[in-house]
Amino acid sequence: MITIIGSGKVGVSVAIQVVTREIEDLTLIDVVKGLPQGEAMDLRHMASAQGANVRIEGSNDYDKMRSSDLVVVTAGFGRKPGQTRLDLLKQNAEIVGAIAKEISKYAPNAKVLVVTNPLDPMAYLTYKVTGFERERVFGMGGLLDSARFTDFIVQELNVAYESVQSMVIGEHGESMVPLPRYTTINGVPLTDLLKPEQIDQLVDNTRKIAIEVISLKGATIHGPGACVAKMIECVVRDKKTLLPASVHLEGEYGVKDLFVGAPIILGGEGVERIMELEMDEAERDMFLKGVQSLRDATESLKTFITPR
Repeated sequence: MITIIGSGKVGVSVAIQVVTREIEDLTLIDVVKGLPQGEAMDLRHMASAQGANVRIEGSNDYDKMRSSDLVVVTAGFGRKPGQTRLDLLKQNAEIVGAIAKEISKYAPNAKVLVVTNPLDPMAYLTYKVTGFERERVFGMGGLLDSARFTDFIVQELNVAYESVQSMVIGEHGESMVPLPRYTTINGVPLTDLLKPEQIDQLVDNTRKIAIEVISLKGATIHGPGACVAKMIECVVRDKKTLLPASVHLEGEYGVKDLFVGAPIILGGEGVERIMELEMDEAERDMFLKGVQSLRDATESLKTFITPR
């Protein structure tokens, strides 16, 4: 069973994807009375119309996650126009820290996928509070950034989405690191198809696009929902897919005790392997800029960390 904690727009978008793909039975949990129950009813009606054989429940009680193999955390405040992800740090730390305690109490054997922003610090907080092994706690970030990078490439080259394999690592924020050298179109390197100045523009667009979406419609919803569902499917169906995610580094990339986006193999056991890619000087500089930003943010979370 999968549990999604948080029945707001992103949580429900994830739930829609899970039901439509018939990935696994689903429980929605939220502190708002009636909200998860109502969403569960609506989703069951959708499942009925589609013939999707998935059981869906909604509850305000954390103990309903007891049999969960995977818990997805989407609860928290979303970004508003003009805010950075790190602006949400303290107000969401209180929420996510409290949820992490409930996860360790009621689902001590589950894997945890963190979605709440600021993504990397919230994944770190969840990891520390639950006390789980690092393989069982990971965050969605790089996969969404890669999807956005792919979209810009598709628009520029007029190719099919499925033909593009892109990679974005580092901070899920303004210092993210799109990697054109590791991005291909049906095996052809992006660097062979576009001029450096064109690629630089695509990279810059990728870093800024979330702000534009938020300014236009108030929140990013469907992109995150689809990416979270893809990661859920990788775990539930043990797909062992190579994709970028926020993970606890213990020396990889020269970084210790910090959650940062990196390429991983995601499967039934969670993070089954962290892949280390070689970076050039410019990529490394941007990566380390993000690391420093995350180090500063994580340091401020110490007051919220009370391990079980």
